[in-house]
Amino acid sequence: MDAVVIGAGPAGLAAAAELQRVGYKVIVIDKADSVGSSWAKHYDRLHLHTSRRLSELPGRRMPRSYGQWVARDDFRAYLADYAAAEGLDVRLGVTATGLAKGWTVETTEGPLAADVVVVATGYNHTAKVPGWPGLDRYRGRVVHSSEYRNPAELGARAVLVVGPGNSGSEIAADLAAAGVAVQLAVRTPPNIVRRQVLGIPTQSLTLSTAPLPTKAADKVARVMQILTVGDLSRYGLSRAPRGVFSQQELDDVTPTIDVGLIDALKAGTVTVVAAVESFDEDAVRLADGSTASPDVVLVATGFRRGLEPLVGELGVVAPGGRPLINADEQLPGLEGLFFLGYSNPITGNIRQVAIDAKRIARKAARPNG
Repeated sequence: MDAVVIGAGPAGLAAAAELQRVGYKVIVIDKADSVGSSWAKHYDRLHLHTSRRLSELPGRRMPRSYGQWVARDDFRAYLADYAAAEGLDVRLGVTATGLAKGWTVETTEGPLAADVVVVATGYNHTAKVPGWPGLDRYRGRVVHSSEYRNPAELGARAVLVVGPGNSGSEIAADLAAAGVAVQLAVRTPPNIVRRQVLGIPTQSLTLSTAPLPTKAADKVARVMQILTVGDLSRYGLSRAPRGVFSQQELDDVTPTIDVGLIDALKAGTVTVVAAVESFDEDAVRLADGSTASPDVVLVATGFRRGLEPLVGELGVVAPGGRPLINADEQLPGLEGLFFLGYSNPITGNIRQVAIDAKRIARKAARPNG
């Protein structure tokens, strides 16, 4: 039995390893020149917001020397070690250009036939920039968060960060720590939570709360926010309109893990401003009628899944860009096609990938079961 996995990130590697364990001959392809290449593009100070033990792929532990919160480069090393230790056939520099029922994966190196195909090209695949009026006429620098590495490389004295999610908040704190004047543009106040409480990772606490009904889980999370985060309205951040769990369930937005933003707000090194509405040639217009004229506008407004060019014709992409199925789910007439890594659970994406990779392998081993 043959399988092709598209994507050599955490999801693709986990799926490949698990499929091998149930007897598949697996080929992993990735357009990049290294395993886990997307992690190399993240900003320098990035550490996983999920704990080491809950961020491991099936069958292989991470070294304790990585610490509780694994650094970007350590995680990349772990992925490379994982691929080697599992004996995965990873073919780099190979781009999937199409997928035909049957299954045949069309690639830049020729077609690959398979009984099973796993699409694992990444939840954060394509940078998303809102279509603000006037943006095309703006003469200042606009940088997406995916392009940011560190304050020195950005080379700016004043930055407007757009978006208070995990990337935007951490980048704002990173810039502020380097002496950059930072404004943080916020449309919807985020649910901010501490990365750990009394030494316990918030992710672990969330796992114990997640089984509760959503409203009950929101109440527990709100108590924790009051006790550990407090009221940030004096610093420009009012309470989020939904609870932590409701926001994830209804808006597909996970909480913002604090890794420096709260301290920066209290120190006055990050200032919250109104949302971006439009651009003039030399200024950014905000929702409250004020303007900003930063050296750089850093856009941290997220990513798209980017699945349409590969599988759009198969009718498996929902209007929001996610696949209609995930993990071991199957669609009639498309048996053998799986998607992995496209959920956004509050309990951690990498943890879920490890769980779902096993589910895919079990389903592939018993397709009629």
